[in-house]
Amino acid sequence: MAANQAEAPILEALARYADADELGFTPPGHKQARGADPRARAVLGDAVFYGDVLANGGLDDRLARGRVLERAENLMADAVHADHTFFSTCGSSLSVKAAMLAVTSPGHRLLVGRDAHKSVVAGLVLSGVEPVWVEPQWDTSRHLAHPPSAAAYAKAFAEHPDADGALVTSPTPYGAAADLKSIADVCHRLGKPLIVDEAWGAHLPFHDDLPSWAMDAGADICVTSIHKMGSGLEQGSVFHLQGDLIDPAELDSRADLLGTTSPNVLIYAGIDAWRRQMVQYGHELLGRALELAARTRAAVEAIDGFHVHDTKDFCGPDLAHDFDPLPAVMDIGELGSTGYRAADWLRTHHHIDAHLFDHRRISAQLTHADDEQTTTRLLTALRDLADHAAELRDAPQVAVPSPAELRMDQARQPRDAYFAQHTKVPTAEAVGRIAAEMITPYPPGIPVALPGERLTEPVLKYLATGVEAGMFLPDAADQRLNTVRVVEED
Repeated sequence: MAANQAEAPILEALARYADADELGFTPPGHKQARGADPRARAVLGDAVFYGDVLANGGLDDRLARGRVLERAENLMADAVHADHTFFSTCGSSLSVKAAMLAVTSPGHRLLVGRDAHKSVVAGLVLSGVEPVWVEPQWDTSRHLAHPPSAAAYAKAFAEHPDADGALVTSPTPYGAAADLKSIADVCHRLGKPLIVDEAWGAHLPFHDDLPSWAMDAGADICVTSIHKMGSGLEQGSVFHLQGDLIDPAELDSRADLLGTTSPNVLIYAGIDAWRRQMVQYGHELLGRALELAARTRAAVEAIDGFHVHDTKDFCGPDLAHDFDPLPAVMDIGELGSTGYRAADWLRTHHHIDAHLFDHRRISAQLTHADDEQTTTRLLTALRDLADHAAELRDAPQVAVPSPAELRMDQARQPRDAYFAQHTKVPTAEAVGRIAAEMITPYPPGIPVALPGERLTEPVLKYLATGVEAGMFLPDAADQRLNTVRVVEED
């Protein structure tokens, strides 16, 4: 029987719960908003509390006999051509860890692109899996990393044939996409599974003018964040599975091991509603978004000092395979300032928050939710920024290393270094020492220094000058980077 994509099992179950006037002597303790602080209700609205019920014993009965979550997950799998889909209320940070642990195990090896998100590195630390780092494709003139090539994965497998599988990040937060089909082919010729961290690609299955979606490209597991490019609530994530290289029960078990026993059904409902919205209207909505993005990108390009990265910048030999135009990544190097300072200026003067920012770029993430009103406001702010460029030109400069200088020796495994006895040393004295922490500019959340890497002067200078310029390092023990946490020496 064909799936009825007009259904939204979780939303419909919430409506039934309200209509039945269910009375719970269970968590959550606010009891349908009755116990919530009136000041919280005034800001959040009662609908948040009314929809905050138990998954089992609320949304469904105590034995989940209504199969509410299962039916919603099956509809999602059908919508995106996967064999199995699992919902998560803990974000893709959990989903990608579950995927890794379904493919490999402690002490085993996994090929991982070195442009992976910090959540992947956290998975390595927690699991004891040994990474085999696969180098991204570097655009040295723009100081940007694009996803690794299929040839790089083939070479890594040839050198480490015992690796259990591979993980690639695509698209990147900058919109650069990997050649997923070729990478999947490399993996499958060896009988190895491919994990795709597609956190920024929730929208990809729903329009042909976007880069190929991981399941269609042959990936075995795909992790995606519904809250990034979709309409879900923050922390809403799904992971999809296809093929016979990974047991769905094992993947489900790994997610259960890591996940919460108190999932927020509001997040489930957001995922469920977004799936139905995309199946019914996604092509039209995304088509309009792509047209709006094209007009907006052209208008930004016309602003003095701005250049919007496009396909000819990102794609080609030794670069990305494909490109998503919805993250409008703007190079503002000609303005003589940094993305950090520009982002602060936009928030202060126009109450506009940039998607990401670095030493020379800012990005405006466009989705199907944007329209002429939001993009007009954005363009007004960017033109004003250009007019005030002289005020921003004394920004501290960031000492960006070359790709060769950026890469450090993995002297110890991430787990071993992270849990080793450690000490803090002044940053100037950390050269040659083994890092005992992750140090990650955020956004986009790709660690510059990993536990177990031997720290070098160019990397420490990059981070120190970055902090001076406005870089945010949320996971460093000392966010100002006056000190660095390193492994104690014998």
